[in-house]
Amino acid sequence: MWKVYKWDGMYIQGELISQHRSESAALKRAKKEIDFVHAIKQDRKDEKLIWLDAKDHTPVGVIVKKVKGGK
Repeated sequence: MWKVYKWDGMYIQGELISQHRSESAALKRAKKEIDFVHAIKQDRKDEKLIWLDAKDHTPVGVIVKKVKGGK
């Protein structure tokens, strides 16, 4: 499950916007709700992240998917 989070003024993963089954649906919703210019993908052992950054590269949100069992 892909979860879209918006910066709440204190935490990047502060306000849960929505949950989606596909990455493309999560990105589409993030584009509608969050004003971001850059999307940087990062794979970790237990999760996949898409960092959403503003024009000046300050983080404004993140899309997270937990991966069962790691890589």
